Amino acid sequence: MPDAFDPLFDELASINAELASIAVRLNTLEERQPTGGAGASEDGASGGPSDRAAGAPVLWRSMSEEQTAALWPEFVTWVLWLADAYELTTEQLPRQCWWQHTSVVEELTALWSSHSSAYVSEEDVGASPYLWQDALARAIERINRNWLGGCVNGFHEPKSRVPFGTDAAYLKELLEAGPPSEDEPTEPVEPPPAGE
Repeated sequence: MPDAFDPLFDELASINAELASIAVRLNTLEERQPTGGAGASEDGASGGPSDRAAGAPVLWRSMSEEQTAALWPEFVTWVLWLADAYELTTEQLPRQCWWQHTSVVEELTALWSSHSSAYVSEEDVGASPYLWQDALARAIERINRNWLGGCVNGFHEPKSRVPFGTDAAYLKELLEAGPPSEDEPTEPVEPPPAGE
């Protein structure tokens, strides 16, 4: 008579085999220690002179000047490749000023990192490149809709807004205020009159 747990054990064996396969792939990738992206090519699609592992996140504001100087040309080359390969119009990515919009650079940097990651493994079953294509379409739509405003007309137009992060008095007020506590009333309470 078959054991009632046989299907469970079969499923666990299948999961274990899949985990072992993933571990082998991970070890292979770690041993390769790719630099600048897999599939480096003359068109600048990925790869380059940096020591950055493929798909490693990039946080421009935390980099040293030397790191930025080494990585920025690689990033710019990739963005230019992207714009030409996908025939982006100036309405999708304004040629005249995309690098002047921090949010656009962040979006493109995320695409760059994920592009490197999506194409790093020769053993991938194909989902990563497809998902990257989907991410690209959504990112181009966001860049145009959310961040560029009037720049799509061929001229750079800075957004008219008061920056949050450059007002020292505002920052001081926020830091002194601290987070809200759960027992604080939602309406301001008037202080009692003097002498009570």
